[in-house]
Amino acid sequence: MSGSVGIDIGNANTVVAVARNRGIDVIVNEVSNRSTPSLVAFGPKCRFIGESAKTQEITNLKNTLGSLKRIVARSLSDPEVQYEKRFIPGELVDINGTVGVKVRYQGEETTFTATQLLAMYLSKIKAITQAEIKMPVTDVVLAVPGWYTDAQRRALIDAGHIASLNPVRLLNESTAAAISYGVFRTFPEGQTKNVVFVDIGHASYSVSVVAFKQGELKVLASAYDIHFGGREFDYALTEFFADQFKEKYKIDVHENLKAYSRVLTQTERLKKILSANATAPLNVESVMNDVDVSSTLNRTELEELVKPLLDRIVVPLETAIKESKLSFEEIDSVEVIGGSTRVPAIKETISNFFGKPLSFTLNQDEAIARGCAFVCASHSPTLRVRPYKFEDVNQYSVTFQWEPVEGEDLSELEVFPHNNVVPSTKIITLFRDDTFDIEARYTYPDTLPGAMNPWIGRWTIKGAKPTEKGDTPAVKIRLRTDHSGLVTIDSAYTAVEETVEEPVEETKKEGEEGKESTESAKTRSVKKWVRKDTLAIIHGTTALDQSVKQALIEKENQMVEDDKHVADTEDRKNALEEYIYDMRGKIEDKYADFASDDEKSKFRGMLDAAEDWLYDEGEDATKSQYIAKYDELNAVGGVIKGRYFQAEQEKRDAEQRKRDEEQRRIQEEKEAAAAAALAAAQKEKAEKDDMEVDGAEPTVEEPVQEPTVDSEMKDVD
Repeated sequence: MSGSVGIDIGNANTVVAVARNRGIDVIVNEVSNRSTPSLVAFGPKCRFIGESAKTQEITNLKNTLGSLKRIVARSLSDPEVQYEKRFIPGELVDINGTVGVKVRYQGEETTFTATQLLAMYLSKIKAITQAEIKMPVTDVVLAVPGWYTDAQRRALIDAGHIASLNPVRLLNESTAAAISYGVFRTFPEGQTKNVVFVDIGHASYSVSVVAFKQGELKVLASAYDIHFGGREFDYALTEFFADQFKEKYKIDVHENLKAYSRVLTQTERLKKILSANATAPLNVESVMNDVDVSSTLNRTELEELVKPLLDRIVVPLETAIKESKLSFEEIDSVEVIGGSTRVPAIKETISNFFGKPLSFTLNQDEAIARGCAFVCASHSPTLRVRPYKFEDVNQYSVTFQWEPVEGEDLSELEVFPHNNVVPSTKIITLFRDDTFDIEARYTYPDTLPGAMNPWIGRWTIKGAKPTEKGDTPAVKIRLRTDHSGLVTIDSAYTAVEETVEEPVEETKKEGEEGKESTESAKTRSVKKWVRKDTLAIIHGTTALDQSVKQALIEKENQMVEDDKHVADTEDRKNALEEYIYDMRGKIEDKYADFASDDEKSKFRGMLDAAEDWLYDEGEDATKSQYIAKYDELNAVGGVIKGRYFQAEQEKRDAEQRKRDEEQRRIQEEKEAAAAAALAAAQKEKAEKDDMEVDGAEPTVEEPVQEPTVDSEMKDVD
């Protein structure tokens, strides 16, 4: 049985939620944080993922990668990848037409695709979740930006498979938040509540207009600014301070990647302070060339610096409202989520646009993960959840194309227009008597983010053949956008038009209602499409081939084992180091009386030798060597420690016997005192009884008078 898990992979941090105990809980990681840094790093021996990657980020910038979901399924030449370069210190390279990274790992230069990086991260998230909920994790629902294309969605699913996960569904982030909002609320029967969801995260900004009814929701429209987020504010501030430090301290932090990253970290902290305070300081010690820098900034100055960014806030709002076909008066609430919405100027701009106060009823950081967990639970055969219906919309129009045959004028058709309901199924009919191909493309490539390839997939449909009469059969093709937003062909089958007889309902004349017809029922001939053969479909999409995916799964599993082995080795090394320091102090203190001078001298020498070995040739020893060295020391130290514990146990036993004896003595005294008290009480009572007998006055008994009979009384007859 698998836990029902929802994962919101943010650009900066990731939140994981699980459905359990009749509710939805957010998972804490190995350091008890409710979110985990979305970073993957590589070292000389192993990988560092999440919290461990964040810890060593500044000292290992070139080998630490973020922006994982921003670069997946893109080419190196994509303008979006070029834009991301300023956020990624590592070296980006081309790997078979897709972007990857070159890192130093296990002493060698190695390349990994963006999909592999995502898989590594998901593998770590899986391990964190399993450790917390104490059960296997396979089925998950992953949140994705609504502007993700088919290729990006398939790449994320591939990453999940490589991490040995089963993504049962992809869910648009704003839709997940809307589910988290609607599923636990009660709405008046027959009434609709229109809510705008504004989500401004670390790297992007989305707006969705959602109509709620009791037990269901429908996304009316969505709009995005994929280059608007908290990091744009951070970099604008960092550039401001970089110019200031260049003038004030004569240093240019652009020349030193580590210095620039340290200033960037402090400006992010300053931005957060200014969300609650009017003024905030910025201090960085020895930023570069042994120069300490400091400055201050107030909220007014901040808002002036980021004014070009603030001016962009209204654009997605206007687009979403326009496409929803709602007026401002029909908007009942504006729900705001995302870490960057804590900036006062952002909240003020959104509130002014709608002319009403904002609502903050959802957890700004966790709402998306909670919505995903609920949807995952609804897919679980072991959990019962309240039924909840939701409909999304597709962001990009999709057109299907084919090679026309003689007599056909049409060679393409826009099947799923912009804002079409998701999931959705359409059936088209082509006349074919042989194998043929159908391709799907995005209708308007200029609407895609960056330079994404508009090609979605090609499907080869095999098995069509002429009918027995030599006619070309109709091929019915079911085209579908599934619940994950993936474009596919569900099925294809041949159909022929045949004449069939069907009964005709007769309208009886007035007065004939009770008459039974002796004539046979009338029929009519009609032409209908009759399904014949199911056709085979060969799918060709941007998803990884199964053989390639299997090789990547094996590689990821091997890296997980390598990481575990390195961690275990480090644990054994730390255990040995701790043992040396612990026993060195105790042999002169608490264990001193339990070893002879010769034993202590010998053991001290062993400890010194082990320490020298540990910091010299044993610095990079194997796990078995650390265990062997520990066992060698413990063979001597354990005997001494055993004597100490034996003496301590004997002391405790003696003290316990003493306490038992004291308790026994006290109990006996109590029992003796109780017996004496009882005897005294009995004696006192007996004496009292004797005194009452001796002091009593003598009594004279009165004679009993016999009854007499009056002599004058006579019997009455």
